[in-house]
Amino acid sequence: MIVPCIDLMGGKVVQLVQGREKALEGDAPLAMLEKFRAFPEIQVIDLDAAIGSGDNATIVSSLASRAKCRIGGGVRTAERARALIDQGAQRVIVGTAAFTSAIEQIAATIGPDRIMIALDSKNGKIAVKGWREQIDLTAEQAIAKLEPYCRGFLCTYVDKEGMMQGTDLDWFRRLRAATGHEITAAGGITTMEEIRELSAMRIDVALGMAIYTGRLDLKTLSEL
Repeated sequence: MIVPCIDLMGGKVVQLVQGREKALEGDAPLAMLEKFRAFPEIQVIDLDAAIGSGDNATIVSSLASRAKCRIGGGVRTAERARALIDQGAQRVIVGTAAFTSAIEQIAATIGPDRIMIALDSKNGKIAVKGWREQIDLTAEQAIAKLEPYCRGFLCTYVDKEGMMQGTDLDWFRRLRAATGHEITAAGGITTMEEIRELSAMRIDVALGMAIYTGRLDLKTLSEL
């Protein structure tokens, strides 16, 4: 499955390089949602909430009510997770909080089937708090411990995020071997060949920069 991404910052749809430098802006959020209408699920990330600089709550709520969305960014409490589900989120993406005791309460509140855990890898270690900090744990080490709290993992290879240079397929192979849960790959995926290889591994693909720049064609992707 191909999952187009809508990343929000300052009320706008953006694409960042490695979570820091803004590379481009997309159309208005609802216009982007319409462009992605042919896809079964859309990924929405509130980048401001992720780094603690505010939020895009009104936009997030509007998107969640109009399409099947998985939503993340700043989901650090059970109350926040429940609010997103109540707004219409299909699933909630939990990043930083997955590495604290809060994940137990979040899972108890909305159920593991409604949770995706974000495993963001930077220089081989898990990155948290909007990729601004790291913890001394690899994705491979974390994945088995976190399985009870989710249905799937959003695995981002931050080292290549937004750079249009390809991704690390070997890393995704190791993660696929480590869990039977759903995996969605993100971070640097640029070519149809990479998408085919990931699909052969039974891994879904979240796409941002490659579709915003036109490197990959939306119509072709929607027919996969």
